[in-house]
Amino acid sequence: MPRFISGLMAALLMLIATAGYAAGYRIQSGDTLQVEVLEDPQLNRTVLVLPDGTVNFPSLGAVRARGKTAINVQEDISKGLSKIFAATPTVYVSVVHVRDVLPSNVRPDPDNIYVMGEVKQPGLIKSEDEISILQAIAQAGGFTRFAATKRVELHRIDTETQSEQVYYFDYKNKRGISGGFRLRAGDVITVPERKLFE
Repeated sequence: MPRFISGLMAALLMLIATAGYAAGYRIQSGDTLQVEVLEDPQLNRTVLVLPDGTVNFPSLGAVRARGKTAINVQEDISKGLSKIFAATPTVYVSVVHVRDVLPSNVRPDPDNIYVMGEVKQPGLIKSEDEISILQAIAQAGGFTRFAATKRVELHRIDTETQSEQVYYFDYKNKRGISGGFRLRAGDVITVPERKLFE
């Protein structure tokens, strides 16, 4: 067998083996998924699997992902969207980043800030300098067209009492905390989905 064909066969077998492994992978909280809707590219997005095991998707709200395969999730999204499409849409879901699992004796980097929900690149924001809530949203790619920009939330854990404080940021009407509000390590920004006709 010529060397070229032999190399091609080896590459093909590796691709099949990798696809088989990926197909059986069970999604976990902290993973990042890429969702593509063939019939409406404006719905294409990267979503973060939240601690409760769900992902937020326009028109569907929370979709269960943890413990499922990418194929299971794409079937669920396709089925959910079929209620608002003339025909069942073609949906593709892939795992683009698997959560980082740290040994129990290793603490996460304290400089991390997290952005989730209706931003173009949800996930971890790392900054050595102090940044504002508006800068963090900009680093996450900005709002999606489905973002409820009037109801952005900043979740912060009080280090003394260990209680959660929630601050509200109304980007659209400039109410609540200002866009220049300085973030601290461990802060989580959540951008909810805009409700229909809001």
